Amino acid sequence: MTLRARIEGALNARWYSEQPPPLWLRPLSRLYGRVADQRAQRHRAEAASLPLPVIVVGNLTSGGAGKTPVTIALVEAAQAMGLRVGVVSRGYGARVRAPLQVDSTTSARTVGDEPILIARRTGAPVCVSRDRSQAVRTLAAVHDLDVVIADDGLQHYRMPRTAEICVVDGSRGLGNGWRLPAGPLREPEARLAHCDLVVVNGGGAAGEALARTWDALHCELSLDQAVHLRDGHARPLTDFRGGRVFATAGIAHPARFFDALRGLGLDIEDHPLGDHEAVPEAILALAEQAPLLMTEKDAVKLAPPGRAQCYAVPVTLRWRDAGAARLDTLIRRVAERAAASS
Repeated sequence: MTLRARIEGALNARWYSEQPPPLWLRPLSRLYGRVADQRAQRHRAEAASLPLPVIVVGNLTSGGAGKTPVTIALVEAAQAMGLRVGVVSRGYGARVRAPLQVDSTTSARTVGDEPILIARRTGAPVCVSRDRSQAVRTLAAVHDLDVVIADDGLQHYRMPRTAEICVVDGSRGLGNGWRLPAGPLREPEARLAHCDLVVVNGGGAAGEALARTWDALHCELSLDQAVHLRDGHARPLTDFRGGRVFATAGIAHPARFFDALRGLGLDIEDHPLGDHEAVPEAILALAEQAPLLMTEKDAVKLAPPGRAQCYAVPVTLRWRDAGAARLDTLIRRVAERAAASS
């Protein structure tokens, strides 16, 4: 386990435990809340209108909750309706000063891993910028679009939005309920009342409680196949049963990935990384001994063609009950509102 992964693991263990935060952190949490709320109010007042409707996919907690798979599902659902969709993103660690559109030559080092992943999975135009409003305007100037999806950005109040979707990790919920740094929250739970949809990703008592309170949609992320990084050949993950397998994940909650692989009967040796952390050479070298499975987000950061036994494991998002229908209703409402105002 890398140093960064150990630090993130220790923070998450504290934030998502039933143990109350230390007394000395609580004043810092209250200070963070006051400053963040004042900043949000100021940025809302500064927000200027945009030429396209925007649906924001975000979360309340520091770290991931499954926003990007939900963003991809949202883009695909809108495309299935015949809508022309663009995506904007901040891009974690992006090294861009002006809005930059992702193309086949763009590297994850330049724009971050998630924009690359979204572009490859959906084929939608993706623009990365610190100022996401400017990214929306850039897309509108170049492409004939009906709607823009913002991957992350719930707290980016300078960007006006037509609708908001908040994603919550079903296994961890909102943690101890405290704001940073005493807990994982960027905004309080009451913020969910202003979201058009709340999506609970995965099962768990914490997620079920939130779902009942906020009439949330449920989704599950399933793993079915592994795609060889050199030749693109896909194999069922069940093919890896009975042999030695390494696994690594640079996501916010690596244990979710490892537990899913073990749930399929794989005997894995796991190597967790920090969120967005690139796979170190020492871990890549393990693929010389046995298959190395990683998330798609890890794979897009690797220079092709990868090691002989490196595999990316795509996730498939599946909605429970009427989740897909409720998502379609939201997309349709946004598109009709935009058409009526044009």
